[in-house]
Amino acid sequence: MTGDQRVGPPSAGSERETLRAFLDFHRATLAMKCEGLTDEELRQRSMPPSTLSLLGLVRHMAEVERAWFRRVFEDNDAPMVWSDEIDFQAAYDASASTRDEAFTAWEAEVAHSRRIEQAAESLDLTGHQPRWDEKVSLRMVMVHVLLEYGRHNGHADFLREGVDGTVGA
Repeated sequence: MTGDQRVGPPSAGSERETLRAFLDFHRATLAMKCEGLTDEELRQRSMPPSTLSLLGLVRHMAEVERAWFRRVFEDNDAPMVWSDEIDFQAAYDASASTRDEAFTAWEAEVAHSRRIEQAAESLDLTGHQPRWDEKVSLRMVMVHVLLEYGRHNGHADFLREGVDGTVGA
């Protein structure tokens, strides 16, 4: 990994500024954990029988971004990126994937998510979560996605260390 280029969240800011900044910080963390690795290294699995890899995490987070922003606030029927069904596990199998494929999809979904969040008048905006068949607020979605990144960036720490011994932020 090269130098840490992430922008940290504000020490004092509005709820929305803070949530947005923490999300962007965690998005940047996932990207940073993948820096400087080949496609083969990005596909390296944690341990059998798991298919978990850094590239699988990037693919999974593309699905998470789509499921929680696009499908909730724009198109409840938008297809998932890597499965015909709502199968988040399908994204983890990155055995035939490349950095270019995974990052192109993930970056596109992050851009959609940012656009949706920035266009919303407030965090109280509600959308329909089709998997739960109930309304959820933008606030809840942002917190949920932030928790997803936090959990999976912990996985990314261990995966990166397993690939080349790199540890740290």
